Amino acid sequence: MKLLTKSRFKLGLECPNKLYYTRKKEYANTKQEDPFLQALAQGGFQVEELARMHYPNGVLIEGNDGDYELLWQQTQELLKQENVVIYEPAFLVDGLFIRVDVLVKKGSNIELIEVKSKSFTPDDDYLFVGKRGGMVASWKPYLFDIAFQKYVMQLCFPDWKIQSYLMMADKSKTASIDGLNQLFRITNKGENRTGITKKVTTLAETGDPVLGRKNITQLVADIASNKYKYHNNLTFLESINFLKKTYIKDNYANWPTCFSACRDCEFKCTNEEEEQGLKSGFKDCFTKQHQWTVTDFDKENIFDIYYFTQGNKLFDEGIFFKDQLTEDHINLKIEAGKLSRTNRQILQIEKAVKNDKSLFVDKDGLKAEMDSWKYPLHFIDFETSTVALPFNKGLRPYEQVAFQFSHHIYYKNGRIEHANEYINNKTGFFPNFEFVRALKKALENDEGSIFRYSNHENTILNVIYVQLLASNEEDKVELINFIQHISHSKNDSVTKWKGDRDMVDLWDVEKRFYYNPLTKGSNSIKAVLPAALNSSEFLQAKYAQPLHEINVTSKNFSEHHIWLEINNGDVKSPYKILPSVFEGWSEEEIECTLSEIEDIADGGAALTAYGKLQYTDMEQSEIDELTSALLKYCELDTLAMVMVFEHFKELVEGGIQL
Repeated sequence: MKLLTKSRFKLGLECPNKLYYTRKKEYANTKQEDPFLQALAQGGFQVEELARMHYPNGVLIEGNDGDYELLWQQTQELLKQENVVIYEPAFLVDGLFIRVDVLVKKGSNIELIEVKSKSFTPDDDYLFVGKRGGMVASWKPYLFDIAFQKYVMQLCFPDWKIQSYLMMADKSKTASIDGLNQLFRITNKGENRTGITKKVTTLAETGDPVLGRKNITQLVADIASNKYKYHNNLTFLESINFLKKTYIKDNYANWPTCFSACRDCEFKCTNEEEEQGLKSGFKDCFTKQHQWTVTDFDKENIFDIYYFTQGNKLFDEGIFFKDQLTEDHINLKIEAGKLSRTNRQILQIEKAVKNDKSLFVDKDGLKAEMDSWKYPLHFIDFETSTVALPFNKGLRPYEQVAFQFSHHIYYKNGRIEHANEYINNKTGFFPNFEFVRALKKALENDEGSIFRYSNHENTILNVIYVQLLASNEEDKVELINFIQHISHSKNDSVTKWKGDRDMVDLWDVEKRFYYNPLTKGSNSIKAVLPAALNSSEFLQAKYAQPLHEINVTSKNFSEHHIWLEINNGDVKSPYKILPSVFEGWSEEEIECTLSEIEDIADGGAALTAYGKLQYTDMEQSEIDELTSALLKYCELDTLAMVMVFEHFKELVEGGIQL
């Protein structure tokens, strides 16, 4: 039975064309659905279970997931009661099917409660609707989803008076007990289903509430009355009917393409996947709507241009390819002493059009920057997680948890030492203070420059600074002073500081002085590293040798380990030769599957593995295996930074000795 479910409705709102490609095995899809993976990464299962405890004595409708008629019959039977609480009730009518997280029925008065593993603060007047009156983009899909649920329920029971609520983690509240997030455990039952083990039976056992709810009844009514639209040319009811007809009849919607949706389309194929027989929905759309030929698909298009804010406007004007662009389109702006954003865009466009693979390097600017660095050089990388339910008493929902770091040292004589690492693989332990103690011990032996890649490490140290202020740790002053010495305060910090040893952002250095066409406009270390390796004869010669022959130590790889695999002149990214962190999923697949989670970029694999360590019961051998994989990935993250530094050093000095 083909029905427009709420997940299909949400997908159709993103782009109606996607409804034609979804769940068809012949089409590639980078966003695979895996509830277990998502539950581990996001912790949503804990919020859902805790939310249900706010509505006790409810009846859970579970199992028989594909039997829509049976689920609807079970729901109708329960709804015969005057007063009832139901978890996961199903509603089926006129080709539409939904399941509601929690439903509270008191006669004809109904509460529709949607539980989300997101957070809010009660005094945020602009959470859903901005100051200018428009719906906040990040909330729009969720609010339309709830409006769809309410619409289907009302079709089934026209006389119901339905109030709609969102239930989420309340960031203004703190946990009143230790170990709140260990009260709910997750198991993988197989076939992409998850099971929950609860260690409590009453809400009182969970301490003071850390969840809250927002009444969004009026917002839902405003969506239904078309005060807010998802697509300007369709009313809310027209959207439902159009998407239902399109999906059930398996029609291609022929919805107009647009820059942002097509850029992020999950129905794209790699060349390797096409050779294996998979189809590309993206190619289908552009063949049908724009008559692109094989030649057009081989041309450099505008979708991968770095930070291309003009993309939507130019795409609507029919500009799809880089060779159609001029400096007037980019609005080039020069910034003294560095590559501006528009400079990088022009470089990317010109080099792509000319098939120019040569590097751009501002040698003078890069040299001046590097001359300010003090040896020995320290390279650090953090792995972190935000958890919905706090570890400890006094902590708020979604506080950052720093569970791992790696530290490489580059000495002036070229010796490279994997000097320190830290990982917390203990369940229910809040590691942040132990983490920063270990970091302090690793970095306090000299005053050499410290390097991070992007803003994450500085942000996390700011978070731990605030946590320390509120703590009773005996060495809090010492740890706070250390944090202020190696970081700088955020813009919204009450106390302002910039440390004498403030970390150098290698990501910022790369953006200001260097452009490699092989990165395709990306500044991620996962893109910059393989690009540097493919462009540097020095790095290729060095890292094609065993570690013990190139004066590099390692805590997780043997001295005979070789980092580079070179096939037909192409260097394979070292990240692709590491063992999978999570059950056969590559890092790339995890990032795509979890792309809706905030701040997931470049951290999905570690975050998911940490979730598994925290919330599933495993044998010690499995814990050890997962820990080992995490340590290897984090070690590579800091070694990758060392390699990028060596590449810069080679470019500035014109060659360095192995």
